This record gives sequence, C-alpha cells and structure tokens, in this order.
Amino acid sequence: MEATEGFTDLGLSEPLLAAVAAAGYETPTPIQLKAIPLVLRGVDLLGCAQTGTGKTASYALPIIDILSGGIGKPRMPRCLILAPTRELAQQIADNFTTYGANHTLRQALLIGGEGFSLQEAALGKDPDILIATPGRLIDLFERGRIMLGGVKVLVIDEADRMLDMGFIPDVERIVQTLPRIRQTLMFSATLGPEIKRLGKEFLINPKEVSVAPPATVAGTVRHAMILVDAAEKRAALRDLLRDEAVQSALIFCNRKKDVDIVAASLARHGLNTRALHGDMVQYRRTETLAAFKQGEINLLVCSDVAGRGLDIEAVSHVINFDVPHNPEDYVHRIGRTGRAGREGRAITLATREEAEAIDAIAALVGGEIPLTTPEGEPAALDAAPRERGRARRPRKRRDEPRTAETKPARKRARKAEDTEKRPSRQRTDGKQAAEGRRGRKPAKQGAAQQQPREDEPVTGLGDHVPAFLRDPPPAIPGAER
Repeated sequence: MEATEGFTDLGLSEPLLAAVAAAGYETPTPIQLKAIPLVLRGVDLLGCAQTGTGKTASYALPIIDILSGGIGKPRMPRCLILAPTRELAQQIADNFTTYGANHTLRQALLIGGEGFSLQEAALGKDPDILIATPGRLIDLFERGRIMLGGVKVLVIDEADRMLDMGFIPDVERIVQTLPRIRQTLMFSATLGPEIKRLGKEFLINPKEVSVAPPATVAGTVRHAMILVDAAEKRAALRDLLRDEAVQSALIFCNRKKDVDIVAASLARHGLNTRALHGDMVQYRRTETLAAFKQGEINLLVCSDVAGRGLDIEAVSHVINFDVPHNPEDYVHRIGRTGRAGREGRAITLATREEAEAIDAIAALVGGEIPLTTPEGEPAALDAAPRERGRARRPRKRRDEPRTAETKPARKRARKAEDTEKRPSRQRTDGKQAAEGRRGRKPAKQGAAQQQPREDEPVTGLGDHVPAFLRDPPPAIPGAER
C-alpha cells in the first residue's frame, strides 16, 4: 500500500468512514495502513510505532466495525482496552466517542482517582467497550461489579510504559481472567526483549508491525540543550520563556515535588501556568489538562504522566527542566511537539553533573544535540563527570578467593600486631584484694593453668577450660546399683 491511499481502501464500513471524514482525517498514517487490515482479519498483532503516529485509530476503527456486527450480553463487555495512565485512558475514550458517532456501541471508562458509584453506574448500562487502567479494573472485578468472560478483543496500549510503571503483574492477572480464545492487540513505542517476551505470553501467532525504528524522533522537531548551573535553572527557564516565541509549552521535571516548586515559581513571576503530576486528585488533573488544551493556560509544568499518549497538536515547545534519567523518556517527552506536520522546539536545561544522561540520549537518538550557554555560545561538557562514574572500583565477586590482600585479612593482621606490642599487665595484690571485696573469687593458688601448646591450634573455648569442666562429675546416688 502507498501512504497516499485513503481510508476507503482499508475495508472499513461506510458509517465509520463518514465519522472519520467528519473528524477531518483524510490520509491514514503508516501504522494505520498496516494495522487496520490485520485487525479486521482477526489476527493477533504486536505493533510498534512512536508516539503521535495514530496508534489509537489503528485499533479503534477496526474494533468499532468488528463489534457493530455482534450482540453483547448484560454486564459482559466484548472489548477491553488497558492503558497505563488516566489521561491516556480518557483520550482513548474520547477517540472512541468520535469514531463511533454513527454507531450505537456503549463504552465505560474505569480509572482511578474517581468515585466508584459513577463507574458502577456506567457498568450497569452493559457497555460493549471497557477502557481502563489496571488497578481500577481489578478493584471493580474483585467487588463483583463486572464479568470479563465475554471479552473478544483485548488491547494493551503503551505496553512499554506499563512495564516502566510496574503494571505488568496486574496485566498478567487480568489476562488470566479472560477467555483463552480472543484477539489480542499489543502496542508499544519500543520492542525490547521484555516486550517481546510479553508478546509471546499474551499473543498467539502474532503479526508484527513496525513503522519506525525505536527512539525515532520527528523531523519537524528542532533540538537544543542549554548548559546551566543547577542553582540558576529557574532563572534560566524564565529567561528562556521570555526569549522564545512560546505559544504553549510542556515543562517536564523528573520529580513530582519539583513540578509544584517550578510551577509556583513561574506563577510568582506572572506567568500563566499550572502543575500536573500523579499525586494530584483526578478531577484536578482533568481540569488542568482541559484548561491547557483550551488555551486557558499556556504553560504546563508536569511529570512524565504527560509524557505519553496526550494528543495536543498546538504545543509549540517542550522544555526539559531536568534531563530525564531514562533516555527513552526524552523521545516520548519531545513527541508532544512537532505533531501533525507542525514545527516544534525541544529545549533541555542541562547541568555538568548530567553528562552521562546526555550521552545516553545522544546515543539513543543517533546524534549529538547542540549544546550552548544561556548566551547562545557553543558549550562543551567536561569529561570529569563521565570518568568519575567509570573509575569506580568494581566490587569483588563473592566467589573470589580471599587472599592476604583482602580487607578482613589485613584487619586481622593489624589486630595481631597490636596485641604483640601491648605490654602485659600483672595484677597487684591490691587489685586482687579489691576483687575479693567486690565478691570475686581470687584465682586458686597453685591451680594448673591450661595453656595451649605452640604446636596445637586453639579450638573450642579458646586458651582455657573452665573449672567446672575439669572437675569430675558428682556421684549420682544409686548409680552404683
């Protein structure tokens, strides 16, 4: 298939094509061209495509057509879609609403941070499609509010993010409750060994679709790194926001508490900003994200909870207040800009202490990212931060034989040397008398002192044997009988 082919060549129904046209879509993306026909055929699919490439439509469109041809059972949804974050789950639900405008399929959104009563009420309407985060789905399942025995199609979206967030055990538990005969679709931005292992566990003879190599960045994004001191980061960020033509920007921090600090700092200086991170209650997160999408605020300081799946086309800048620890997170963060053919700008505030993380990002994206000073002059990182990490002495393996050079042996040698140098202290008659007054029995005169011979190793109790062991045992009355 050529990339210029339209949706009409993919085998979708007329009502669905009308909804797609009403949404303003004309040309399918590469992942949609490859995935939609396979999903319509009912095969299992392992898809790899970078963020912003239209993965949601690649499974949502064919699923709507598949489900529209059948009849569901009460309280038994026929499709289950698992997403790692609440924001991504909400966005998937919005897309299904848009694409299914000409169908009568019902859906329910199950995410944490909201009350159970409304979600239980939605389940009572017998939804055909469930869109859920793993934790909330398990909660409702254990409460007996939902049955998963009728699931015909399972979608695991952003599987690599599920892995990063530690949700895979929950996903495995959910999959065990589903029918063995089903269609499973798994999508991921990367296809590492662990993702392929999960694919073998969840999928049966899957077709693998990959439209871009891992860690590919959009060509519409211009990258830059600014070298600053850690103490000057907030001032450098304010200068950057004043100098750049920022229409709207996502500002990423590595830690949640830094998100609040940076957002408060920008607000004190009169900038229109809010914070977004995983510790916020859900209605606040929803309100903040909606305000950013609608243009009520133009700066959103966030954690990596906003790093994937959020489809906001008008983001002109992505600014990394911190260099991400995981280089793949850099790719996902900057994927929020430069979408739908628009130009984007990705700027990272870096310190010299983050040299290793910068090297890892450059290696992943396949090229150096320009590094400058805040004044725009070319800058370079010292080799010292890199060499400090490499020069650490490797830990000795447990199976290494201990030698005279090991630390415990040296410690024992020093102790023995100190013992030889220490002068012997003979007790005086006064000390013996004092011990007698304190109730201690003085040593028996003439008692034989047990000293180990020089040619015998000292074992057991050491260099003496207690008196009670040297005395013969007392006679037992009647024993001689």
